[in-house]
Amino acid sequence: MADLLAILRDYGTLLLVGQYPNGPLGGLAITLALSVLGVALAFPLGVLLALARISPFAALRWPATALVYVVRGVPLLMLIFWMYFFVPVLIGRPVSGFGTMLVTLVVYEAAYLAEIVRAGIEGLPKGQMEGARAVGLSYMQAMRLVILPQAIYNMVPAMLGQFVSTIKETSLGYVISVNELTFAANQINSTLLIKPFEVFVLLAILYFALCFSLTQMARLLEKRVTARRSGTAAGARSTPVRPVPLPAE
Repeated sequence: MADLLAILRDYGTLLLVGQYPNGPLGGLAITLALSVLGVALAFPLGVLLALARISPFAALRWPATALVYVVRGVPLLMLIFWMYFFVPVLIGRPVSGFGTMLVTLVVYEAAYLAEIVRAGIEGLPKGQMEGARAVGLSYMQAMRLVILPQAIYNMVPAMLGQFVSTIKETSLGYVISVNELTFAANQINSTLLIKPFEVFVLLAILYFALCFSLTQMARLLEKRVTARRSGTAAGARSTPVRPVPLPAE
């Protein structure tokens, strides 16, 4: 325990922000930046993929389904290597490790978020779409104004859980020299040389503390969403049905 505290005291700044302000930003700051940007940029793409997956048009449904299955079926590490060599060829200039990892996370998380969004949409009662179309809304208007707002609200806990997974997935950026938390821990290990167990135990504790806190937040949100849905459903059931007065004879 004393060794862990000594490492945290001497190298805590490197773990948190890398060499900043005397060098590039790194450590936990880059891990969080990659996670937040990856999920934020992947979400619109995931929504589009989900809408294409449930589209009645095969020209949209089949390519989206193939993309989701391919990305979900390939190890993330393999996808990182593909992007590392493919993106520079595509744009004609070198790309930093951070940029490569960000593009990889956007593509990878979009496939998973697409399934979360699709499940949220298909989990709603079919009467929602039928009612929206009955009042004159088009299919896209019904999706945008009626279906998606409800589905996204119900999906918030699952999306937070996916964000937790993204935090852990950023550790693979180490293989292309992204200066994230795992890379910073390896720098400390290379400096100390004689305390690899203590360094990586400290790394595991940091990941656990961060992910556990977010997981507990996701559980609280899930309970709140479930309670609100149950209350809404109970309110709907308890609303008395007023009889329609008969016309006077």
